[in-house]
Amino acid sequence: MSQTPVPQASSRPDVPSKDDPTIGRLVADASRDISSLLRDEIALAKSELKISVRAGGTGAGLFGGAAFIGVLAVIMLSVAFAYFIAFTGLDLAWCFLIVFAVYLLVAALLGYLGLRKVKQVKAPERAIAQAQETKSILRRG
Repeated sequence: MSQTPVPQASSRPDVPSKDDPTIGRLVADASRDISSLLRDEIALAKSELKISVRAGGTGAGLFGGAAFIGVLAVIMLSVAFAYFIAFTGLDLAWCFLIVFAVYLLVAALLGYLGLRKVKQVKAPERAIAQAQETKSILRRG
């Protein structure tokens, strides 16, 4: 039987054989593999975001519908309060005016409380001081 000759590795370790890839080829292969990996990661992120955006859009639409129904419910509740007050014998127009005044008072109270909270907002003094200190250190160094 005849045996095919097996290529022998070079006896000297510093001499590359013809089967060894070159550095340029290794760099090109690594670059291609990294590019392919990044492209696949971006495609995966896009597909996940598409699903999330679709679900988020549906959720936002449902919240919008709920808010609209809530506004309609407040209107109906207002009418019901006015008719409830009318049972006292007061004219219906005055009853609606009372409900209107109550809503104005509630809106004024909420506006006042909101204004007080907004006035409590202050600049992040410690973060600003730290950023200025870092800036001065970087200028020196």
